[in-house]
Amino acid sequence: MKSTVEHLSPTRVKLAVEVPFDELKPNFDRAYKKIAQQVRIPGFRPGKAPARILDQRLGRGVVLEEVVNEAVPAKYGEAVEEAEVQPLGQPDIEVTEIGDGDKLAFTAEVDIRPEITVPDYSSISVSVDAAEVTDDDVDEQLTGLQARFGTLTGVERPAKSGDFVVIDLSATVDGEPVEEAQTTGMSHEVGSGQLIEGLDEALEGMSSGDTKQFTTTLVAGEHAGKESEVTVTVSQVKERQLPEADDEFAQLASEFDTLDELKDDLRSRFARVKKMEQGSQARDRVLDALLEQADVPLPESVVQSEVDVRAHEAVHEFDHDEARLNSYVESQGQTREEFDTELRTNAEQAVKTQLLLDKIADEANVQVEQNELMERIMMQAQRFGVSPEEYIQQAQQANQLGAVFADVRRGKALATVVQAATITGPDGDPVDLSELFGTGGAGDEEAPEAEGADAAAGPTDDASQVADADSDASDPASPSSQVEADADADTEVVGAPDSTTRA
Repeated sequence: MKSTVEHLSPTRVKLAVEVPFDELKPNFDRAYKKIAQQVRIPGFRPGKAPARILDQRLGRGVVLEEVVNEAVPAKYGEAVEEAEVQPLGQPDIEVTEIGDGDKLAFTAEVDIRPEITVPDYSSISVSVDAAEVTDDDVDEQLTGLQARFGTLTGVERPAKSGDFVVIDLSATVDGEPVEEAQTTGMSHEVGSGQLIEGLDEALEGMSSGDTKQFTTTLVAGEHAGKESEVTVTVSQVKERQLPEADDEFAQLASEFDTLDELKDDLRSRFARVKKMEQGSQARDRVLDALLEQADVPLPESVVQSEVDVRAHEAVHEFDHDEARLNSYVESQGQTREEFDTELRTNAEQAVKTQLLLDKIADEANVQVEQNELMERIMMQAQRFGVSPEEYIQQAQQANQLGAVFADVRRGKALATVVQAATITGPDGDPVDLSELFGTGGAGDEEAPEAEGADAAAGPTDDASQVADADSDASDPASPSSQVEADADADTEVVGAPDSTTRA
């Protein structure tokens, strides 16, 4: 076999391959055997018709087609290996010559992983917010804990923020009732922002028996993006009364005997959360600085794949109704063109992040241990509310286990960068994040993992666990991963999402 490679751009190559027919003898043998099993020729048992008879009865073209279909993918793989390029996605293959008895020639154009020069990340310096816990922070945590044990008492006064009200809701669009927006006897906390926009503002000042109408834009359901007239009726106003913060409450709400001990524990817990948030902020800012310094050519097919996935997910939220998506986009103060531009920009940033972190992982020889992969799988399964076994099965069916592996590996690569960077607080003093990111380099088992898309926006895995355990920390979003890697870290496929890798 003879092959040549032409670099069409920093991210795309064209392979020209010629295969002498002598090398295709095993392919012809398999082709004749397969075809003989599929046809019935008088005088011959199934599978026993000789090649000469098959050529006479079926034509040489049938055999050549079978040979080409089998040989081209294999020879393409050999040409890729010989050219020492890393393909991304499926190639565009064109058979240019089938000289029966002479040679098979074809070309293959494919996007490849570009050459990337990694910036000196030891020169990166970023500042992060302080992680100090104030007395006010502790008091806020304590109030939240008291609220869990609070009681609701009916009051005869107008509702205010923090009160609970029992309400009936109905809505119309263009005079027609919206069925999914009809409810009665619903309990709602005024000011929580948990229901439709404008409701909390309408409820403040309303008393039991009052009815009010207001206009809002629906964000879900069949009429998402459309203006709706909403009618709300209050049947009860309830005030939440908190238990006294004393030693007795500490014993009721915790394993501690005194209020001071409970406060110390709340301070310690919140300090861990603040430290995790500080680590997440450091990681995000280090990554932003790294991306700003790096020149990463973007393979168009990879970017387009990411754009397509994000566009599909966006319209999927509106039952694949483009008109409803457009209405919603306009209700958010954007044109569809602006929305699409932003979507592409985010996709490009995600692909750039993935490619750069993969390069860093290669240079640092980042390895992913089996237990690290299983920890990520178990965490993802918990987020999706399924068992680890079910998550693995779903991930296998969606061809996503490679993406899970890639996310873990990129996270460890990013931890390497954060370890090497200079992190300072608002006062300019160094911030010690070794507890989160480790000090032992890329292979340090204590280094937390980051996810590889959308500028690695989620917190560390450890941070996620703390956030799950402490109600005051917000849940992270799980981004998709478009550039996948297989178990030995060779890039093979550009495919479907997640972010996160989703099963």
